[in-house]
Amino acid sequence: MSHPAPHRPWLITGLNGTLAPHVAAALQAQGHRAVGWNRQTTPPDDLHAAQVWLDTLQPRGIFHLAIGSEGWAGRLAAYAAQHGLPFVFTSTAMVFHHDPDGPHQPRDPRTAQDGYGQLKIRSEDAIVAANPDAVIARIGWQIHPDATGNNMVAQLGAQQREQGRIRASRHWIPACSFMDDTAAALVGLAQDASRGPVHLDSNANDALNFPDLVRALARQLGQPWQVEETEDYRHDQRLADGVERMPGLRGRLG
Repeated sequence: MSHPAPHRPWLITGLNGTLAPHVAAALQAQGHRAVGWNRQTTPPDDLHAAQVWLDTLQPRGIFHLAIGSEGWAGRLAAYAAQHGLPFVFTSTAMVFHHDPDGPHQPRDPRTAQDGYGQLKIRSEDAIVAANPDAVIARIGWQIHPDATGNNMVAQLGAQQREQGRIRASRHWIPACSFMDDTAAALVGLAQDASRGPVHLDSNANDALNFPDLVRALARQLGQPWQVEETEDYRHDQRLADGVERMPGLRGRLG
């Protein structure tokens, strides 16, 4: 793999999303520049414009966090392969259905039945076909006290406001991590020559079920959330991995 000049930026797709700004902040803390992809000015499916833009940018590496077609994912991965650049794709625990149950290992068969999980599977396959050195980083539900969007704290707060309670199945052990920990791990994966499927889950060893997790978050954040335990969803969703790259969830919750 080549070693790009330090002044060249890292490309992060999805920079207007929930997690990507934390990846950018982690890179900037190391003195790097991070640049997003503006899909309004450079549509990913305009192949010529996308190629010209990438050649002009000359990124030192690519983080693909945006939701998009598997074709876009494959083309970005191919560009990284052709130029000897690190490539990290954020996939999801949702590539695994609840049957068979987890904990799920990186090389387990992917069994998603919903559209989002199947899109991520197709994207994973397109990336690996184009770039065997790419990192496929599967992550769970992300936690941050201030973030919006697809963030556990924001969605739990909304459920409490709208329904006066939070329904939580005691039989669900979610894959989940704090956003800043996930961002730091993603940056590390781009910089340590990792490759292939990797699982990032702070609950992998601690195995907190969803009601216990919600109560612990409520205590940490000082939120008056009311938890109603249910039995309506059964899934050990944990993303197991032989390498520990994430801090444990219990320690992060205090």
